[in-house]
Amino acid sequence: MDRFSTERLIAERLNEGHLTDLVALHLDPDVSRYLGGVRSADVTKVYVATNMTHWDRHGFGLWALRTKDGAFAGRAGIRHIPVDGVDEIEIAYTFKRNHWGQGLASEIATALTDIGLSQLQLPSVIGLVSVEHVASRRVLEKAGYALEKHTAHHGEDVVIYRIRR
Repeated sequence: MDRFSTERLIAERLNEGHLTDLVALHLDPDVSRYLGGVRSADVTKVYVATNMTHWDRHGFGLWALRTKDGAFAGRAGIRHIPVDGVDEIEIAYTFKRNHWGQGLASEIATALTDIGLSQLQLPSVIGLVSVEHVASRRVLEKAGYALEKHTAHHGEDVVIYRIRR
């Protein structure tokens, strides 16, 4: 599933051609506040390579997001992530600031959840969110995820939300 679309977004399998847009996204301190901080161009390049390898290994991963008019909006996806020593599969989404507050995160979270549970037949999917990231927590709750636990991840206080098939 290299491409899919929602009502307002087009998702394209992440590739090296998205690097410039992702570097700009990751350099924005407001966007990166809950992502572990601003990432340099070199770190983002490794990030893209790592996520392309994830696609090759698992058949799913991150997509670059564009609006229907072709403007880069952000990134989102489904990926393996170790949490408390367990291999979990999470949905993730990050948008440029000018796309905040428009319901796009809820739109993509719902689509990713459907892909994960229905198309990929995963038994469950998690959302891993900074305790302080209230907007992202609301997105997961609206998408039907239930708060499962608090934990630490890469030194951050986070909560895990889960939805099951």
